[in-house]
Amino acid sequence: MLAKRIIPCLDVKDGRTVKGVNFVDLRDAGDPVELGSLYAQKGADELTFLDITATVEKRKTLSQLVKRIAEHIHIPFTVGGGIRTVDDVRVMLECGADKISINSEAVKNPSIIDAMSMEFGSQCVVCAVDTKYNGRFWEVYVHGGRTPTGIRTLDWVKEVESRGAGELLLTSMDHDGTKDGFALELTREVSSLVSVPVIASGGAGTMGHFVDIFTEGKADAALAASIFHFHEIDIAELKEYIRSHDVVIR
Repeated sequence: MLAKRIIPCLDVKDGRTVKGVNFVDLRDAGDPVELGSLYAQKGADELTFLDITATVEKRKTLSQLVKRIAEHIHIPFTVGGGIRTVDDVRVMLECGADKISINSEAVKNPSIIDAMSMEFGSQCVVCAVDTKYNGRFWEVYVHGGRTPTGIRTLDWVKEVESRGAGELLLTSMDHDGTKDGFALELTREVSSLVSVPVIASGGAGTMGHFVDIFTEGKADAALAASIFHFHEIDIAELKEYIRSHDVVIR
């Protein structure tokens, strides 16, 4: 079994780390360079940087900020937000990113996943899937969680895998920022449908939630933000707790 991973997430707006609940009501959480460096020192397995308004504001990810963060960390680094083209990916990799995350453009133009994975390898392409339960099915959302697409999440994850995405970042908008726990059933269902790693996101509030998402949810990695930003859970202590529950963690 592959060792599980803990991934802090830096949601960045106007050069600052922010965190909200259900994708709204954002509050400042600190300097992304300082936080990224701290998490790397604390034992995070990877770091994810999401420029959360890049797509909405139709501008490119903050490449200089990406470069500054990359200079301060030694762990795999995923960057997302406003990435639309193969050239955008190349710029991010040159700035120090190891992987890119794509969501809105993938839904708008699914063949871009094929193109990116052919050019850089599937291990470089993370497909972010923001999803919300609409009363009938889990639906894919784009534009930073602002726009419903009508696409069924369970159909979409299979398509993006077939097109070459090497990893899925699955965020339940219903659970985001609530600290009530991850979407266990959804994550388990997605994990059973695809063979690529699934990163669960949205809802982490306790150390037990991480054990649950790894055991019941079958996730390969767990991503969280506010519990790390506001010093509610220490990454090193979290890893010890997870190991004590017989889960293999890096």
